Amino acid sequence: MNRRRVKGFVLIIFLAFCLNAFGQLQEKFVTIFGAKIRYIEAGENNQQKVILLHGLGSSAEAWQMNVRRLSEKFHVFIPDQVGFGKSDKPFLKYRVATYVDFLDKFMSELKIEKAHIIGNSMGGWIAALMALKYPDKVEKLVLVAPAGLLPERIDEMRVYQLNNSTRDEIRDNMKRIFASPLLQNNEALVDQFLTQRVLFNDGYTISSLIESIRRKEDFLNGKLNQIKKQTLIIWGRQDGLLPVSDAYVFNKEIASSKLVIFDNCGHVPQLEKAEDFNRLVEEFLISK
Repeated sequence: MNRRRVKGFVLIIFLAFCLNAFGQLQEKFVTIFGAKIRYIEAGENNQQKVILLHGLGSSAEAWQMNVRRLSEKFHVFIPDQVGFGKSDKPFLKYRVATYVDFLDKFMSELKIEKAHIIGNSMGGWIAALMALKYPDKVEKLVLVAPAGLLPERIDEMRVYQLNNSTRDEIRDNMKRIFASPLLQNNEALVDQFLTQRVLFNDGYTISSLIESIRRKEDFLNGKLNQIKKQTLIIWGRQDGLLPVSDAYVFNKEIASSKLVIFDNCGHVPQLEKAEDFNRLVEEFLISK
């Protein structure tokens, strides 16, 4: 990607966070276990269903660069998962298994019998656990830099650093999340990310999930070989949050999986490598 295209990409992301990232797409709400959950829906005339799951401290906007392309062939649903974005934030003891139960109920409420599940980071962890707990509801899996593997030393997990409340913390994390220096060092994005932290009011949710991780709940170690779904694993080689070595563990343990690693890419391939990501995912989902 040349310098001009990268600058344009930075501007697109910045404007998307400032404005309505989904343009003319309709924002909807559904009540799940008493909580109002916001979601974006697109491609209603398509038969195959796709659900996109964001990661820790994120929102549906994590998929802003992907929804239009995917909705050309698929019926797409993108929730703000409970405790994040514009969804309700009840004072639960949050854990990944909580999100699996919410996803199951979300599908039931919207009469989605089966769907392809795509998840980034914690969303990938949720997607994998969904395939283990409710396999009949999962068609194919796309795991995008998924969390869920317990390291030898849990204090090594950089997820603890994701509950940002200062510009300096955000600057540090942007260097871990993005590979492009122009994305890492964009001060307008720093301020916008801090604004989103305040507006989304999800600090408690993040802290609660971090405590669940410290309790070593819901990890996927020793379980991945039970996933029988066709799975595409996508990782950025320069991911500074979750080591690319984890990608090979997922690929080895999930028998029917394919691994793709993007060069010059960090923790969010769906944003940094949107064009390649969209093409790859579309080809995988429509393949037999």
